[in-house]
Amino acid sequence: MPPITRRQLAALSPGLLLAQPAAPNKMLEPPTGKVSVVLDTDTYNEIDDQYAVAYAILSPERMEVEAIYAAPYLNKRSTSAGDGMEKSYQEILRILKFLGRDGAGLAFRGSDRFLEAAGKPVDSPAARDLIARAMKPRPAPLYVLTVGCPANVSSAILMEPKIKERIVVVWLGGATHEWPSAREFNLQQDIHASRILFDSGVPLVQIPTKNVAEHLRTTEPEMERWVKGRSKLGDYLFEQFLEYQRGSIQGKARSYPWSKVIWDISAVAWIVDPRWIPSALVPSPVLTDDFRYERKAGRHLIRVATNVQRDPVFYDLFEKLAKTGR
Repeated sequence: MPPITRRQLAALSPGLLLAQPAAPNKMLEPPTGKVSVVLDTDTYNEIDDQYAVAYAILSPERMEVEAIYAAPYLNKRSTSAGDGMEKSYQEILRILKFLGRDGAGLAFRGSDRFLEAAGKPVDSPAARDLIARAMKPRPAPLYVLTVGCPANVSSAILMEPKIKERIVVVWLGGATHEWPSAREFNLQQDIHASRILFDSGVPLVQIPTKNVAEHLRTTEPEMERWVKGRSKLGDYLFEQFLEYQRGSIQGKARSYPWSKVIWDISAVAWIVDPRWIPSALVPSPVLTDDFRYERKAGRHLIRVATNVQRDPVFYDLFEKLAKTGR
């Protein structure tokens, strides 16, 4: 019997062809060689973004960091989304100073608020810089490492949709698609911005938190052994770690076996060596108003991380921090 044609299949079952995933976007293939990146980070939100900033700068063999954007956030460490963005901007400058880098022309303030409605971007120096960089002629896509609320990135996409053809967004956000809820800090801070990443068709590499990035845990003894005393920046990060730990284990025994997730290094690590963060191509989910993922036929493909090889990531990070010296 001759094989059935697509036209015959469509006549037999019109909805079946819609269920077939689109062809993979070549830009979703893991990068090889050195790439250009920008880093979008809510750096003062807690204590993990600082590692991501340093890790990216300290990995010149795999990436050239063209810009760092301060993302908005709102929690107990800020009084508003704009205040969080400004505190993040100042923290970026502090980390760059440890690394001997000037923030002028490298660090940019981002959105001073979350997107107030679907399709309404927030103009900012970060969004405008991303558009300008993305539209420059370059032989390969610009990788946008997004480790906070994606307000800056999604605003840039809304302001200039053409950048979708020239960038790859690597986003730490949301839970795994099988989880009952998509709720997670970066995602739920701005549901409109998060939806744009899933719906716009921009090449997206999603690194979920639940059961994926949460593997990137470290402890006080490990930090004391491999970070403290090996560099000035390491000492700064170690003191932050201890301060955060004191607040987290308050009321518990000093011997309580506490660990801290350094979530945000996952996006950088995927560029350094994608083998450390295995991933798969899946149809982009629909993000509902009540923060759930829904599957829908005909959706474009995105790449989603499925696991993290924790040990090589931390080894690479700790060794690079030590090389910054005292």
